[in-house]
Amino acid sequence: MPLDPQAQAILDMIAAMGWPPLAEMSVEQARALLDLNDLAGELVAVASVEDRKIPGPYGPIPIRIYTPQGQGPFPVLVYFHGGGWVIGNLEGHDNVCRALTNSANCVTVSVDYHLAPEYKFPAAAEDCYAATKWVAERTASFNGDATRIAIGGDSAGGNLAAVVALMARDRGGGPNLVYQLLIYPVTDYYQPGTPSYQENADGYFLTRDDMVWFWHHYLNDEAESKIAYAAPLQATDLSGLPPALVITAEFDPLRDEGELYAARLKKAGIPVNAIRYPGMIHGFVSMSGALDQGKLAMADAAKELRLAFS
Repeated sequence: MPLDPQAQAILDMIAAMGWPPLAEMSVEQARALLDLNDLAGELVAVASVEDRKIPGPYGPIPIRIYTPQGQGPFPVLVYFHGGGWVIGNLEGHDNVCRALTNSANCVTVSVDYHLAPEYKFPAAAEDCYAATKWVAERTASFNGDATRIAIGGDSAGGNLAAVVALMARDRGGGPNLVYQLLIYPVTDYYQPGTPSYQENADGYFLTRDDMVWFWHHYLNDEAESKIAYAAPLQATDLSGLPPALVITAEFDPLRDEGELYAARLKKAGIPVNAIRYPGMIHGFVSMSGALDQGKLAMADAAKELRLAFS
């Protein structure tokens, strides 16, 4: 179907801002300029929000713990923000985490992993795994239920969620995860041959050149793109992973690799719900204050999490 008019309005607004292409920006410029928090919608209240720092393999990791109203102990969602492993922070996904906390009735732990290029692969992945282990071992400290832990994230955060699921399976020490929420995840190294990379290379917010820029800053060298903990589609075995919801957007270069990962999970016997949102662009869930389809995707994610937690 055609581009959603609400998405077109956002693209027009971004064009009017006059930002240079990401590939022409320095890392510092990108972190300073690329702020679309106003599109996240009205800030929703939760019962409590607590910032902590936890130990990690590359130094302390800031986390933010969101708790819903009620008695608990609550199921837990460990959430990893997007931003190409280079940009993004807790603030940029504050409203997403608040909304999921309320609608899925869970504690959400948002993880501010170390960013590239200061901390290249595998720093972000190892941070997220360490944070997930910390959460599983200390649920009692924030009224969480250690038997009901899910992981999730969007874009690069979806990549990290998929990677943490692989690590938890491979390394023998858990934790046992009940679900993975993968929102337009990066699952493979830049693949110019996929139809979505060709059809959506330019003009739809995230571009082909943006992904080249992100991967360049994240990896130490291109050979690492064959490592499953960098690109989960490179994993030879996807069995034994938690059930998943994979959300994709029609006008997104990453659409096909997300859907291919969902198909690979399903072939491996993993229960998967894959939903493509028509007319949408990359990042639309974080823009749910301005996009009806973003609100719908958030509702779908919450529904799936509630089922997984029940």
